[in-house]
Amino acid sequence: MEPVRPEPSSGGGPNAAKKATWSRGRGRGLFRSSLTRRILLINLIAPLFLAAGLLYLNLYKRTLYETAFSTLETEASLIAAAISRTVCPPGTGTAAHAPDDTAAPHPFPNPAEARATLLSMAELARIRARIFAADGTLVADSHPGVSVGAEDADQGSEGESLGLIMAKRLYQSMIPLKPDARGLPLEPDIPHPSAADYPEAVKALSGAGPANALRITAEQALILSVAVPIPALSVLPDAPPRSAAGSPPASPVAAPGAQPPLLGTVLISSNGEDIVRNLFEMRVMVLEIFTVTLMITIALSLYLAGTIARPLVRLAWAADRVRNSRSGRSHEIPDYSSQNNELGDLSGALRGMTEALWARMDAIEGFAADVSHELKNPLTSLKSAVETAARMKDPEKQKRLMDVVLHDVQRLDRLITDISDASRLDAELSRGGGETLALRPLLKALVQLYESEAERHGVKLRLELAEPDNILEVHATEGRLAQVFRNLIANALSFSPRGSTIRIEAAQIVDRVIVTVDDQGPGIPPGAFERIFTRFYSERPAAEAFGNHSGLGLAISRQIVETYDGRICAANRKDPAGETLGARFTVDLPAANPPEPEG
Repeated sequence: MEPVRPEPSSGGGPNAAKKATWSRGRGRGLFRSSLTRRILLINLIAPLFLAAGLLYLNLYKRTLYETAFSTLETEASLIAAAISRTVCPPGTGTAAHAPDDTAAPHPFPNPAEARATLLSMAELARIRARIFAADGTLVADSHPGVSVGAEDADQGSEGESLGLIMAKRLYQSMIPLKPDARGLPLEPDIPHPSAADYPEAVKALSGAGPANALRITAEQALILSVAVPIPALSVLPDAPPRSAAGSPPASPVAAPGAQPPLLGTVLISSNGEDIVRNLFEMRVMVLEIFTVTLMITIALSLYLAGTIARPLVRLAWAADRVRNSRSGRSHEIPDYSSQNNELGDLSGALRGMTEALWARMDAIEGFAADVSHELKNPLTSLKSAVETAARMKDPEKQKRLMDVVLHDVQRLDRLITDISDASRLDAELSRGGGETLALRPLLKALVQLYESEAERHGVKLRLELAEPDNILEVHATEGRLAQVFRNLIANALSFSPRGSTIRIEAAQIVDRVIVTVDDQGPGIPPGAFERIFTRFYSERPAAEAFGNHSGLGLAISRQIVETYDGRICAANRKDPAGETLGARFTVDLPAANPPEPEG
């Protein structure tokens, strides 16, 4: 006969409650957690704003430098063009020299005119400008004798409030060396510099075009310098003038397609305080953004503390009230399951744990009451027999009473042994996790163990196992699972009449292993299919002596099977006419090696 899956019991057992409690939060991953996402978002706001501000500050600083150098280069180009036209008037093709031919020739033509042009244009542009001749000598300086950067060091303070000035001084005292000046060369501070003191001027005189440089003074002031070459005008007139000897003039005239000769270079310098001031203001703005972000982070952290810490405190208070309660179940754990996060999982777990504790306490109280009742019956019988034997003079009657006393003592011993085994079962099952157990050798060994007893009862044991390729492995502890099948076989033997057969079948159906124990006894009374699994319930054959069974065997069997996520149930086998053929006990356990799903 094909083994049949048992129907789930209505009680569900303790494992069903455990699954229901933990099924909700079991699949929640780290980054799928709403609390994790919330914490990450709040803690990332401030760094993101700060990083954005710093990135913008670096871009802003680079733009300031590029703009400043571009402006200085434009001004230097204009000054160079003006000086070139001043010292080389158009249409002459020669440089305009001083009318005093007896004076020593100057390395730069018409230096007085060049100096006047330089001073007027430098004053308009509010910059320091210098002219170096082609040989590198200093021709003119718009601020002679003044340290570079000192001429406009205090311009940045005009129009600024006292608070801003004090903030800038505090900023400069905290950062004495400006971040932009680290690693920069010092600005030469000598009375009569030459072009060789300025690499950008040397580069411009070499014909490489405009060049710029960034330096600092001894007072840590930023100096921006740009050098632009001064080209000599190379206009070819219709009748070029002749010298006294009739030879062409010695003025620098470039050949067609060649680079015009250079008269010198214009070097202009500007104080970088405007850039420093703009960077300071930008840093103040970044600091303001960071302050606002910090305040928002603090506010959000307080909100986070309210959404996490406060419910945790309430759960802790509720757990303490339940632990210290002396008035029954008046206190409950708060329910946060509607939040759909870890707090909801924790709340549900605590509520489930509390309910499990109450259920365990109820079970302990019920077990204690049942034990008291079951022990009281043989003790009462024992007391009555002893009191009667003390008054009895007939030796034959005294012997019968002593037999009763011995039977009651044996009954008490058996009952106490079963009660002790049942009380240790929970702790033992919770400690032992089980192992992969093959049912074929286990069932064969049990059948061989009970064969001699079955022969004494005139009963035949028949073991029917599935095909060899049916693995029949479960995850359980061998000793406890063997106890289940021993209880079922012993129970079947006690109800089987002589000449009958007890059939034990085992097969794996998909991911379950089904074991059935069939007897040919009177069957189970109607309505007792679940009651027989309660503690101390006993339904024995009429011919069996009273008190030989404690009624704990099937209750212990169900507890063991449900510990391994299995089910055990009882039913009557019927023939086509509806007559009872005997009882069937079915054990359904999850397979240790379920088949792989197809596809």
